[in-house]
Order: sequence, then C-alpha cells, then structure tokens
Amino acid sequence: MKSPRVSSVDVDWDAVRATVSDLSPLLTEGGADGARSDALARLNQAIHDVFPNIAASPIPVLLPFDTAAYLKDKAAANGSAINRGKYFGGFTASNVFFFPGPAGYDASILLQPQDSGSLQFGKAVDAQISASSVIYELDAPSMPEGSPIPELESQFPGIRRLMIENHLRYTFVRFGVPYVVTMMCTEGRRERRLSCRDADKVGIQFLKTLSIAGGAPAHEPARIALQTIDRPEKVSPTFTYYAPGDVLPGTGMHGQAGRGDPTVFAKIRFPMADAPSYVNSQVFMNWGECDFTGRVSLGGSGKDASYRCRVNSIPLFRDESRNYTYPWRDNFCEHRYFAVSQCPAGLGHQGEDIRPGFCVLHSPDSERCEPYHHDIVAVRDGLVLRDPGDQALYLVVNAPGEHIRFRYLHMDPRLLDAAGMVSGRALTAGEVIGAVDNYEDHQGGTTYHLHFDVQVPTRDGWLFVNPYMTLVAAYERLIGARGMVVNDSMFVGASATAAKPTIDAQAPTPATIGAAPSTPPSTGTVASNAQGPTTGPIVAPSVVPSAGPSASVAPVHHERSADDDDEPSTRRHRARTAEHCETHGARGHHRRHCGSDVAEEGEREGRHHRHGFRSVDDDVSDEGRGSRHHHGDVHARHAHRSSRHGRA
Repeated sequence: MKSPRVSSVDVDWDAVRATVSDLSPLLTEGGADGARSDALARLNQAIHDVFPNIAASPIPVLLPFDTAAYLKDKAAANGSAINRGKYFGGFTASNVFFFPGPAGYDASILLQPQDSGSLQFGKAVDAQISASSVIYELDAPSMPEGSPIPELESQFPGIRRLMIENHLRYTFVRFGVPYVVTMMCTEGRRERRLSCRDADKVGIQFLKTLSIAGGAPAHEPARIALQTIDRPEKVSPTFTYYAPGDVLPGTGMHGQAGRGDPTVFAKIRFPMADAPSYVNSQVFMNWGECDFTGRVSLGGSGKDASYRCRVNSIPLFRDESRNYTYPWRDNFCEHRYFAVSQCPAGLGHQGEDIRPGFCVLHSPDSERCEPYHHDIVAVRDGLVLRDPGDQALYLVVNAPGEHIRFRYLHMDPRLLDAAGMVSGRALTAGEVIGAVDNYEDHQGGTTYHLHFDVQVPTRDGWLFVNPYMTLVAAYERLIGARGMVVNDSMFVGASATAAKPTIDAQAPTPATIGAAPSTPPSTGTVASNAQGPTTGPIVAPSVVPSAGPSASVAPVHHERSADDDDEPSTRRHRARTAEHCETHGARGHHRRHCGSDVAEEGEREGRHHRHGFRSVDDDVSDEGRGSRHHHGDVHARHAHRSSRHGRA
C-alpha cells in the first residue's frame, strides 16, 4: 500500500486583488480588522449572505454570478431584501449547492429552461464548477487534451472542451488555479437532459458569466503530505483478497487486464455498516449477465442452471446467493464502456462492486437476494451532493490537504429522497445513508450490492481512481486484522466444482455473520467463483416486505447467438409480465410500484450507450450519431441511463 502523491497550487493573489479592485467603489468600508484596506476581504463579507463561508476557500471562487450588479443593488436597497436569484448570469438558478473549504470549493447549479432572450433551451441543465488547492498526481495516463474554444480564448487562455460520456467538460487555468466546469447532457433523443449540442451553447454562456465572488489566501502555506496508511498488526485467518489489478480472467476491456494501483487514496470508514463484506464482480459471477460479452449454456434448470461468460471458462449459476465469499477481487477495470483514464484500455467499471455479509432469499427456489437487509454508511465527514430523484449520491470531502468525492450507486432514489439525502445534507463518518438495494433504473435492475467509486481533482479535472486498496485498508480497520493476498497459482489443481448453498430458515446470529471460513477458499472457489456464501443464504421471514413471486426474477439481457443460453420461455414470460406490482419497504417506508417490464425492455433497447472520450469542435453533438457499436463487442441493447453516472 502507498499514500497518494499530491501537490498544491500557487495562487496569483496579486492578480486576484487587481481584478477585485474594480469592485472597490461598490464595497462598503468597515467590518473586521483589516477589512477597510482589503477589497477582497470586504467582498467576502458582502457576498457571505449569498454564498455562506465563502472566505473559507483558499483559492479564488469563480461563479456565474454578477457580483458588480449585486453589490450595486445591495447598496441601493439600504438594508432591504433583494432578489438574489436574478444575478446568476441571466440564468434561472435552482438547487444551488456551494461548499467551500480548506481544499477549494465545489458548486452545483440547476439551470432551468429558458424560452426567451438570446439563449433559449427547453430542458434543465445541471452545471457544476469546482477548483482545488490540492492536486492529485497520478501515474497513469490522464484525460485527452480536448479541443480549444476560440471564442473563449481571450477570457480563458488555453481553455479546452472534452466530451466524456454524457457530459461536457471545460478545463482552464486562471490565477494559477485549474478550474473545471461540467454540463450534463445527452446524445440520445429520449433522455430527460438537453442534447450536448444545445448544452454546449449553455456551457459557453455559463463560462462567459463567471466572475470572482470571493475566496481568501490561506493563513499558512499548505503543507500537503497525506498519510492514509493505518493497518492493524494482527493478521486475519479468513480475510483474503487478490492484488489490485488482478481482475477475473478475460474480463478486462479489449483483452487488457486491470491496473495494479496500490494507492490508498483516503483513510475512510468502510461503506458497509458491518462485516463480513465482499468486493467482487457483479456481472461476471453467479447470476451476472457478462456485460453483453455473450454467454454459453452449460445445462441445468432453475437456479441450478449453469452457464459461462464467453470471455472465460468459469462455470456460473443462476443463483445470486453463491457470491458471498472471500477472496475479494478487483473489478475497477472490468469490462464496461465507461470512460476510465486509469485503466489500460481507457474504459472500465469506474469503481468497485461490494456485496454485504449475507443473502436473504424470498424462498428456497429464489434466484435473487432480497433488498434492504444491510445498511450503507458515510465513509467520511462531508456534504451530500445529489439532486432529488438522482440515482447517484456523492459524498464530498473538503478537508485540509484533501479534496475527494465518493459516489454511491444502486440505492432506491425514492427512499434517498424520503430520507433527505439531497445536496447540502451534512453527514458524519459511520452515519447511515440508506440500505443495500438492487436498483438500477428500476427495482431489481441489478444484483444486491453497492457500487462505490472515488474521484480526485487533477490538472485535467476530476478523475476516477481505483478505490480497491482504499477499501482493503478500510475493511482491515473494520475487522481489526490484515488480509492475506492470494492469486490463482495458489489454487492450481483443485476441484472447480462448487457446493450447492444450503437454505437456513433462521437469520444468522451476530457471531455467525461476522465469521468466515477457517481456511482460505478452495481452488474451486477461486477458479469458479461459484462457491456458496460464507453463512449460506437465508429465507426471508414473512414479515419482510418483498416482491411477489412474479417479480422476484429480473430478465438478464445479453448478446444472443446459437450457442448462448436460451432462457426457458416460462421464465421469460414470468419476468416480462405486461403489468406487475411490487411492494418494498425500508426503515418504515412501504411503497407499491407497478410497471411494465415489456415497456421497460423496449425503452432499454431503444437507447444506445455512450462512452469514452472525444474532443468537441463546432459539431458538439449530432443526435443521430449517438449510437456506437464498440468494434463489434456490444450491440444496441447495451444501454445505461445517464442518471447512473451522476456528475463527473
């Protein structure tokens, strides 16, 4: 394990003060000691009512805010209230999130549609700007450079624009500080977001309206030397894990393996409330759909139906409960079409999938684990960054010498809304955020797990980094013991036959839940990844709200060919009933949802997945060319909603 390499920016405060001096006539005298002679300090004081604690940012705060007009109107109001919303660069702003701190600032603004004026757009645009005094120095290749924007070159020399999946990213340096602006958008026709072509027009106007709103030099120069390693001395007899970058055979992108990054990017609390917990693949293990790389049937029926993904020879089963076992395995660079500059192929998973301690089955014949039986917690003190309805929840940390974002996925957004998990909510490490779920676009859309990822600020903007060793270190602290690294060569020659998991009608006791096998997993466990769970699945008690039998199995869509597993027509019919209702409950919330699986499948088939990086010139987006087929590795049904990504 190693700590991250970080550096600090050298802010040109003389240039900042020269810019702010133009506002001096609009700034009233008085205030704290020294405020009379320092226009910047007086600006912070005047803007504090709109952007609280703005002076906490050790770098200049740029925002789409007409500072001069606000100061002029505030002085004329002579203490009377004024409408602060009309100063956001001509935009109608809502859901304003502003978080300044010792390492910089983050701001997010939802720009409402405009049907008049020089700039008109018909859908809301989620815009974000941030800057950091802490820069993470990464070893792997960074983002592509992007394309220049001539009309903004005089205002922001060297500005670049880059299309990354479903958002536009603009990066520039001002006052010696790297800034990044992001506009969420879509290249499809059927999404709720604005097209990327139109969002670029909004983005350029957003950039033109940026002005200094505040910020203050740090009292002492930043001394950054992050020490994130804190391991117990005791060695666990049960916790085992593969080395970082050692993904399941054949599951990397374009024949590439993972990347062996041993960096512990932050000292965090483990995101699952309790141990044991298992970091492993959710698409290339039992019940997984192989991320549309294709599958081959190996026979059997029901939950004992066996198959393998085409990328390797590992036998799998239609039984999600078989995945609850050590050793852990890195899946950061696993086969996905998401942009990840830190992966050898430039594409990957962006984070790690984490399963909780055990699986609760609705009945002995169930293939799926029931949701809501384990808690997910905050890994650090920080603020939530999330709009109502978003599937992604960000926890933003802004601390001395540390600026980092943690993203949580697959919790039901309706339950997150009900719990008040929206932008500005302060959380402390260990505080419950929600419950483990299987939500992706709809209930039952994925397996029972948490997707967890980490982003850090670089000179190219916020980048996804591998959280695997960060999670290993956090888990070791949770269980009070170090894990043992394993590899496939340690298990050569052992049987690859997996034992069928048993059904236990009683929930495991706390002692049993925390236990694990007294010996390292067998060769079969490592080779097949099909061993039963550590404690065995349990049958859900009748008091647990759950879906009816017709809703307990979600369809698995994959590339089909003559050799692929052809699901029995009865299962397909049961999983795609034209109308079904489900009742779900968590923490006192009981909700009944009805919907058409057939309609959802049609919607999924009609969407095309966008991925990767591309420079953006005048033709930011042609909606008709949004579908790409990834060199034959995937087809049009490989689709993920843009809301899965959240902000990036």
